[in-house]
Amino acid sequence: MIANIVKPGSHTQGVLRYLFGPGTATVHTDQHIVASWDGFAPDPGPEDSRGHTERMDQLVKALDLRVKQAGDQAPDGHVWHCSLRAAPDDRILTDTEWAQVARRIVHATGIAPEGDPDGCRWIAVRHADDHIHIVATKVRGDLRPPRNWNDYHRAMTELTRIEEDLGLTRIPRGRPAATDTPAAKRPTRAEQEKAKRTDRTKTVREELRHVVRTALTRAEDLDEFFNLLADAGLQVETRTLPSGDLQGYKVALPGDTNADCEPVFYSGSSLATDLSLPKIRQRFATAEVTAAEALTAGRRPNPWHQAATCTERIPHHIDHSPADVAQAHLAAFGEVLYALPLYAPAHLKAELRRAAAAFEHTAYTRTRVDHSHARALRGAIKAMRHQPTDGSGLAMLLDAAILVVTAVHRRNALQHHDRQVAAARQALVHLRAAHDQAAPGPLAALASHKPLGNTVRRYAQHVRDAVPVHAEQILAESAWEALAATLAAAEAAGHDPVELLHHAAGQRSLDDATSPARTLTWRIQRLGDRHAPSPQAQAARARSSHVAHVLSTPRDTAGTPPTPTMTSSRTHRSR
Repeated sequence: MIANIVKPGSHTQGVLRYLFGPGTATVHTDQHIVASWDGFAPDPGPEDSRGHTERMDQLVKALDLRVKQAGDQAPDGHVWHCSLRAAPDDRILTDTEWAQVARRIVHATGIAPEGDPDGCRWIAVRHADDHIHIVATKVRGDLRPPRNWNDYHRAMTELTRIEEDLGLTRIPRGRPAATDTPAAKRPTRAEQEKAKRTDRTKTVREELRHVVRTALTRAEDLDEFFNLLADAGLQVETRTLPSGDLQGYKVALPGDTNADCEPVFYSGSSLATDLSLPKIRQRFATAEVTAAEALTAGRRPNPWHQAATCTERIPHHIDHSPADVAQAHLAAFGEVLYALPLYAPAHLKAELRRAAAAFEHTAYTRTRVDHSHARALRGAIKAMRHQPTDGSGLAMLLDAAILVVTAVHRRNALQHHDRQVAAARQALVHLRAAHDQAAPGPLAALASHKPLGNTVRRYAQHVRDAVPVHAEQILAESAWEALAATLAAAEAAGHDPVELLHHAAGQRSLDDATSPARTLTWRIQRLGDRHAPSPQAQAARARSSHVAHVLSTPRDTAGTPPTPTMTSSRTHRSR
C-alpha cells in the first residue's frame, strides 16, 4: 500500500468536487464516504445523484467550520490531502477495512489522534476499488494547527503495520538517514502516467539519467561530455554567467514536448543530485589527477584486472571504512556498471543496463562524495575504452561486482532499508544473468589447457590446505578445471602455486561467492599476470625463510640450538 500526501491547498470545495466528480486521470465510480471524524459527515455521493449539490455545500461548511473560526490564525494551506492505494495483487478491501485504514493513518500522522476530541475534521472518500482519499482541514478544535510534522514517513511506517495486519502485499520502504538523500530522483506519478500514454518502458527522467550517466562514464572532460550527449540525440542547453563562465546545463529527449510543443528540459541536478555541473566538475578534476599519476608512474596495468581488483575491495570498505569512504567507492562502482554496457558483447548489454539502473537506488547519496577515495577505480574505468576485453576481464569484473552488490544487500537488510534491499536484489538478478552468459567461454578456454592428472592432484591438495572450508565445493565445481589450468599457467611463469592460492584466498572472504572456484580463478589470473619473482628474488626469499626457521628453533640454556644426540663408534670403543 502506498501513501501520497500532496502539497497543502486552501480550497476545500475544489478538492471535494474532484473526488466526487467523474475523474480525469482515472474514472471515478460509486463515489462515497467510508469514514469521517465523527461518523456523521454529509455524503454528497456521485456528482449526478439527487441532492448532491446541497450535501456538498453542507460537507464543505462542516469541514471548514474551524477554519472560519480561526480566521487569520488558520494556516494558509489548510487542506491536507492524502491518497492511499493498494498494491495491484492485493484483494479488494471492504469499506469497513478502508475505514479502519483511514482512522489509523489520521492517528499516525497527527491529524486526528485517537481519543482526542479536538482532532482535525476529516473524511475518507472511496471512488475506486483499489484506493481512497483522505481530506482534512488543518485546524483543531482548540483552533491550533495539528502536529503533523514528518507526516509522510509516519504514514508509511503505519502502512507497513497495516499490510501485516490485513495480510496485504509488503511494499519495500527505505528509511534514509536525515542527512542523506537519494542520488536518483524518482519519477513522479505524472511522469509515469505520461510514459504509459506514450508507450515508453521508462519515464523520460529515467531515460535521460541513463544517457547522461553513460556519457559521463566515457567522457574525459566537459567538452567531450556535452558532445557525447549531443551524439546520443539529446537536446543540450547550457547557461553561462555574465563573466562567460559555465553555470549549468539542461537536457531534453527528442519528441518529449509540453502542451505548447516546446521541449521539456531537465537540469542535471533534477535527474540526480550528483549530476549537477559542480559535482561533474569535481569528478573530472579527480580524473585529471589520476591520469597524471598513471603517466608519471609510467605503467599501464590491464584496466579490467585493475577494476576487478579495486571492486573486490569495496565490501571491505562497506564493513570497515568510514561512511564517506564507502560511499565514494560505491559511487565509483555505480560508474563501472554504467560503463560495462559500452564494452560488453551485444547479447549482454540489456542485462547490464538493467543492473546499473537497479543499483542506482541501492546507495543513499552521492552528493557529499570525495571522489579522491576511488581514484584507481575511476582511472581503470576511463582506460577501458582504450583496451577492449577478451572476455575473461569482463567475467572477472562481473564476479567481483556480484560480491559488492551482495555486501550492499546485506548492509541494507541489517538496517531495514527495504526499498534499497529490493533494488539490490534486482541488481543481483541481472548481474548474475550477465555473468552466467559471460563466464562459460573464458572458463572453457582456460580448462582446455588443464594439466596432467598428477599435477591436478597436487593442486587439489594445495586447495585443501589453502581453503579447507571451501575446498570440497571448489573441487566439485565445473570451474575447477579452469582453476587448475590457471594455476599451471602461473607456475609455468615462475609463480609458486601454493603462495598464489594462499594470497588469493586471503585477499577477501569467499563466503559470498556463488562459485568459489570461479572467484579464485579470476583472482589467480590477475595475480599470475604480475611479474614473477626473479631467480635472485626467489633465492633471497629462500634465505629469508631459512633464517626465520632458525630463529624460531628452540634453544638450550646456553643460547645455542640443541645438538642432536648421536652415538659414535668412538664412544663404543672407549667403553
